[in-house]
Amino acid sequence: MSSTSIRILLTALGLSVAGGALANSVSPEDQIKYRKAGYSFMAWNMGKIKAMTVDAPASFNKDQVLNSARAIAAIANSGMGALYSPESAQAVGDQKTRVKPEFFEQPDEVRKLAIDFNKAANELARVAQGGKINAIKAQLGKTGETCKACHDKFRQK
Repeated sequence: MSSTSIRILLTALGLSVAGGALANSVSPEDQIKYRKAGYSFMAWNMGKIKAMTVDAPASFNKDQVLNSARAIAAIANSGMGALYSPESAQAVGDQKTRVKPEFFEQPDEVRKLAIDFNKAANELARVAQGGKINAIKAQLGKTGETCKACHDKFRQK
């Protein structure tokens, strides 16, 4: 088993153990707020990479792309799964959420999709380090597909 596979497995195991404890220490309203902030930050960084590799390749800046890819991977590895408790399945206070109830009913599928995203995000950071625009663009697409897979299954329109 590769070191990356071991790291992903340990992360998933740690999330399943620590997730409940962290969710209990963060209010459901803050869980929604924090996870929305994390996803917004990832989307912003994915947009930066897309702008420099797809939309305007002449603007490609290896260091900026690498920093954005590392930010995406850092959030993917941050344990955001702990910000999903059944109490955060619906709007709380002024925080709205689009998570579907099925998210909480299908933990094995959620775990699989989360691991797929984690692997893709880590690979994006690895590929970005090489600085090859076409390879980065291809991996950005794969990473985006893992986002979409979860959205399609567990996010309300």
